[in-house]
Amino acid sequence: MASSFFIMDVIILTQTVVGTLGNFSLLCRYIVLHFMGYRIRSTDLILKHLIVANSLVLLCKGVPQTMAVLGWKHIRSDFGCKLLFFLHRVGRGVSIGSICLLSVFQVITISPWNSRWAALKVTAPKYIVPSLFLCWILQMPVNVIFPFHITGKWSDKNITEERDFGYCSSTLTDKTEDALYSALLLFPDVLCLGLTLWAGGSMVLILYRHKQQVQHIRRPDASSRSSPESRATKTILLLGSTFVYFYILSSIFQVLLALLDQPSQVLVDVTVVTAACFPTVSPFLLMSRNSSVHRLYFAWMRNAKSSTIMRKL
Repeated sequence: MASSFFIMDVIILTQTVVGTLGNFSLLCRYIVLHFMGYRIRSTDLILKHLIVANSLVLLCKGVPQTMAVLGWKHIRSDFGCKLLFFLHRVGRGVSIGSICLLSVFQVITISPWNSRWAALKVTAPKYIVPSLFLCWILQMPVNVIFPFHITGKWSDKNITEERDFGYCSSTLTDKTEDALYSALLLFPDVLCLGLTLWAGGSMVLILYRHKQQVQHIRRPDASSRSSPESRATKTILLLGSTFVYFYILSSIFQVLLALLDQPSQVLVDVTVVTAACFPTVSPFLLMSRNSSVHRLYFAWMRNAKSSTIMRKL
């Protein structure tokens, strides 16, 4: 049993370090591209907010969980636990909303001009920034009730019935109240998940129809090279499908955690690991397929080559 705890602790620590470094590295590359004068696309702006939200999820869950595992019981105050749980929930909600917004925006972008989305193709980029800020603002009141039931694990309060989360705990409440609040929390998540699945299916259908049309073109290079829109759509499809998979897996363990009054430490650790899977994996998926990262590399190589030539002259 001790070895299984050690393995889970190592996994949590590795996820936190690797995921945080990956998200921070990708965000820095976007910032460098912006200052180098490259045009920032609307999808890049959504991805920036996704990176910030994923970083919140990792830092607010992985770091204190690792501290508790290593015996660093620094979160003694109720305020610290409440703040960490609140920021984690907000980051998780913004991550879901960003994936949904990214998928829906890409469907509108690649839709044909004779489709019903044609009118939105021009106006959609104008609503990206308001939608992102609305996503952050709406997540705050939705999750503001959640920290009220969270307390410091080593606080001085005498609480007889509580659910242990490792570095913090929550007071046990009425089952009916828990069910109603869970439904309130799940509604925006399920709505965003449904829109993401619909957008993913629509993108697959549009790409299939485009492929069928391209096959009638006799030029050999037309079918062998995909357009930038097609590559971006495939990247978003990969990101969205990865998110849906890990979200469903994480939701299963979170439901089990909520149903048990005294969950085991293994279940708590597994829930933390599954919740951190997507924030850890997503920056590396984007770095491997996103053309913005490749533009930064080639720009750096071009500047380095120019500097070398100038020194020779």
